[in-house]
Amino acid sequence: MSMISVQQLTFSYDGSFGNVFDQVTFQMDSDWKLGFVSRNGRGKTTFLHLLMGRYEYRGQISASVNFEYFPYEVRSKAELSRTVVDEICPEVMDWQIQKELSLLDVDVEILDRPYETLSEGEQTKLLLAAMFLVDNAFLLLDEPTNHLDATARESVKQYLRSKNGFILVSHDRDLLDACADHILSINKTQIDIQKGNFSSWWVNKMAQDEFEMAENKKLMREIGRLTESAKRGVRWADKVEDSKLGKGKDGQKVLDKGYVGHKAAKAMKRAKNIEAKREDAVRDKSMLLHNIERSDDIKISPISFFRERLVEAEHLSVFYDQKVVFKDLNFTINRGDSVALVGKNGAGKSSVLKLILGKDIPYTGRIKTESGLVISYVPQSTDELSGTIRDYERSRQLDSALFRAILDKFDFSKDQFDKKIEDYSGGQKKKVLLAASLCDRAHLYVWDEPLNFIDIFSRMQIEKMLISYQPTLIFVEHDEAFTRAVATKTIVIGE
Repeated sequence: MSMISVQQLTFSYDGSFGNVFDQVTFQMDSDWKLGFVSRNGRGKTTFLHLLMGRYEYRGQISASVNFEYFPYEVRSKAELSRTVVDEICPEVMDWQIQKELSLLDVDVEILDRPYETLSEGEQTKLLLAAMFLVDNAFLLLDEPTNHLDATARESVKQYLRSKNGFILVSHDRDLLDACADHILSINKTQIDIQKGNFSSWWVNKMAQDEFEMAENKKLMREIGRLTESAKRGVRWADKVEDSKLGKGKDGQKVLDKGYVGHKAAKAMKRAKNIEAKREDAVRDKSMLLHNIERSDDIKISPISFFRERLVEAEHLSVFYDQKVVFKDLNFTINRGDSVALVGKNGAGKSSVLKLILGKDIPYTGRIKTESGLVISYVPQSTDELSGTIRDYERSRQLDSALFRAILDKFDFSKDQFDKKIEDYSGGQKKKVLLAASLCDRAHLYVWDEPLNFIDIFSRMQIEKMLISYQPTLIFVEHDEAFTRAVATKTIVIGE
């Protein structure tokens, strides 16, 4: 056990509008299991790179452990998996890596297969197993479960529960609850560490936000009362000033010197006291609300289709290179359904979505999509995004005001609109695709892993919107908390 100390950390990217971190100071224990959360674009991955020494910064980071970053960059994916393990931890014994793989429910035979032939889940588990065997290592896990199916996520979850000494960047609430004993959060004005898992941190954050908002309302009323009192004090002081003057022999007003002392001094003192209280209230108010995350309601305009049934599949089977992906699948999508499409990686979930979109995929059976159906699609990949927001608006023929309003509710700052989309974080790119889909007035929304890289706060906004507006939706998503919240029907592929 040792301390990882961050002192006066300050960092900004060349040409950026401001600091990503500004004189940040805190400490972490090398035995902690830290869940790392924030809005997209606040600097989670940047902070991990700073710990790795990949960027120059001001301040000091000191630790007696070695930082190891996941995902590990494999130099040659054509090498045997055993060689990749040796590359990560050269001193490891064969029985040690076999033991770690068994904890992750992976057959040890993968060690003798080329790394590039492993599934995404197998690659993730192999790298995690090897990295946790590195001596004196503190692991920096940057969204290790992205793209993993439910079965693979569960085994990784159980594995991480048994380990210590890592930072876990994840937007999966179930994973953070199961694996974290501390939460490291990048707030609007500071970095904060709390003991507990995500749920306990969230309860504490909501309680703090509610307290600050209540205090803010109370102080606003107090400032208003004191401001009005100050105005009355000025009017009263003017009257006192007039009362100092008496009439002389010629009828003109003259100073009543005997009245000056007591009344004028008392009025002045009371006015100063009221102003001092008002300034104190304003100062107290200025210390509130800085770290409250915006969670504005998102509005959409789905179209109700004139028929009850939108999509129907009967005995649907898909083949690639004469290999069966899935067979004999039957389902319907009716108006108002929110359908979760679930199954292992490679089961054919994306293929089903593509068939609904009318893509040219070899299949047998029957799939019918009603004529005249307007569909809005969010693809899994963001690779095709490029240029500026203005370029993207034009290519998609979007309502610019609505599109930017939704991005604003997703916590996009004004300077983001001037950057190239290629420079956005993974979560910000995904928000661009989602915001564009939410601009569409569609009968059916088809979303393929829409929440990859998207922060927890935005996920909750999207959940609330879907529950409120109940658009007809079919989606593939590995966030189990999200699926539980919004799905009204589940289609299981492969069972």
